[in-house]
Amino acid sequence: MSNFIQNFFKSPEESVIGIDVGTSSIKVVQLRKKKGRAVLETYGELSLGPYAGLALGQVTNLPADKIAEAIKDVLRESNVTSNSAGVSIPFKSSLVSLIELPPVDPKQLQEMIPLEARKYIPVPISEVTMDWWVVPTEFDHDLDFAQGVDDENNEIKPESRKVQVLVVSIHNDVLSTYSTIVKASALNTSFFEIEMFSSTRALLSGETAPVMIFDLGASSTKIYILERGVVKYSHIINRGSQEITVSISKGLNVPFDRAEHIKRNLGSGSPAEEKDVFEIISLTLDFIFSEANTVTLNYQRKFNKAISKVILTGGGVAMKGVFELARANFQTEVVMGDPFNKVESPAFLEDVLKVTGLEFSTALGLALRKLQELN
Repeated sequence: MSNFIQNFFKSPEESVIGIDVGTSSIKVVQLRKKKGRAVLETYGELSLGPYAGLALGQVTNLPADKIAEAIKDVLRESNVTSNSAGVSIPFKSSLVSLIELPPVDPKQLQEMIPLEARKYIPVPISEVTMDWWVVPTEFDHDLDFAQGVDDENNEIKPESRKVQVLVVSIHNDVLSTYSTIVKASALNTSFFEIEMFSSTRALLSGETAPVMIFDLGASSTKIYILERGVVKYSHIINRGSQEITVSISKGLNVPFDRAEHIKRNLGSGSPAEEKDVFEIISLTLDFIFSEANTVTLNYQRKFNKAISKVILTGGGVAMKGVFELARANFQTEVVMGDPFNKVESPAFLEDVLKVTGLEFSTALGLALRKLQELN
């Protein structure tokens, strides 16, 4: 059983890299361990549009050989010195489900999970590689009305207890494609990891209350709700920052590359010139935030718990005005993600990394896991 959630291997101490293969760019982060701390050695990003004859920032669907070519290019241009890597797999290429099972002994549970998982996997079980993890239970004594609670002793009745299991599956064809990419890139890769787990590793710092990670990427917006570090709810909104560029292109009647330039340089022009641009951006973001709030409400109804904090990440949230719009739309604390806060880096890069880091959560999370293999 391949482990997508947690996996450790022994290897010689060396620098390691995390490679995030996105739809519009590839990001890489190289770390090394020094006195028990993760130290940033280098990082870099390369747009994939030109490899498909498209503009910078455009979403692509490249074949394996082109992705391998781009990986080799970004490693060279970023002065990466290691080939010891962890590689991300897009969230959309996976299926993550939280299922409930009756309490049984571990051996019986291992037999039950694949059978139960068939209900959630829309293809034959033989066509996917599956992993699972039993979620630790913690009874909240404030929920006196919880189903199965003994009113006299305020305890959960044994017959009513449920075991929650996080089930992850990836189609074998996807794994085969990424294996081809890794081989063609001359990488030494001991694991693939779904981007959700990589980014949450980089962004969370021991929060126990429910937290939402709002990841505004190029082709989509990913939403993960975690409690005590465990994914309890996840969702993809099929609109991302490229949708904003397209809207600017249509609204201002300019080419895509010009619209992308305008989007990336918001705030550098006069307020009067940018008023129309902000209105166009707001229309797209209003839809995304509305969808995100629907996800929040669904989570609250299902688990009877409120979101304590929203963490923003992804290249799209670096746009001027997004943070303010997020604060206006979410009825809870909103913060910018800061994954590079988990590593040592030169002081002169501190301000740059606070903005740049929004795009590198997944790559950094991969490198952090790879660094754990050195223990």
